[in-house]
Amino acid sequence: MIESLISDILFGFTGLISIINPIGIAFVFLDRTSTLSDEQRRLLAKSVAINAFFVLLAAFFVGTPVLHFFGISMEALRIGGGLAVAVSGWQMLNAPEPEPRPAMDDVALADTAIVDTEGNPARAPAPPGNAFFPLTIPLTTGPGSIATAIALNANRTHKLSAWLLSSFASIVISALVMVVIYYVYSRAARLANYLGVEGTRVAMRISSFLLLCIGVQIILTGLTGFLTPIADLRNAAP
Repeated sequence: MIESLISDILFGFTGLISIINPIGIAFVFLDRTSTLSDEQRRLLAKSVAINAFFVLLAAFFVGTPVLHFFGISMEALRIGGGLAVAVSGWQMLNAPEPEPRPAMDDVALADTAIVDTEGNPARAPAPPGNAFFPLTIPLTTGPGSIATAIALNANRTHKLSAWLLSSFASIVISALVMVVIYYVYSRAARLANYLGVEGTRVAMRISSFLLLCIGVQIILTGLTGFLTPIADLRNAAP
């Protein structure tokens, strides 16, 4: 039983992480948060990771009933979500290069520092409210990862012991994915500094192109799942 539980956790975690690809999306995250400070980016990465945790839990536990309730097929989820991912990748791929911001010396930083009513440095402003859309959905936990989470629990048994083990595995998988997302996203700037300006630009363009390709692949997977039964019916017809 323990061996089966560990196997289910490792299988689900590796499958979701390979689809989410946090290292590649980290450059997309960095591009979308280029105007934020390191502390703001860290807080935003924490919000995205927590959001991703709850999105995956929702997909694990209520994904299949919700799709059935609204009459949405898995193919429709893949096509619609893949289109959203592809559009985001296309926009980022064709976005103009940002102008380099001039470095600020210590005097300039002192002149522009924000202070409270007692003269103490104020806390950094809160990051913009884009943690859920588009940073969590569809860029991090997109249709591919949601469909994978739904598929992992599509055949969940109603036997209490097996249901409890499956539920525990789903929670652990979601928590592990959350930790990885936060760790990678919060250190995206360090990775960019390691690569340098030109290296970061190249990495961002490659990540944008890969994001576009991922979206197209998700659409093709949905179309294949939709058209295959139709082709089978035509072939089976006398």
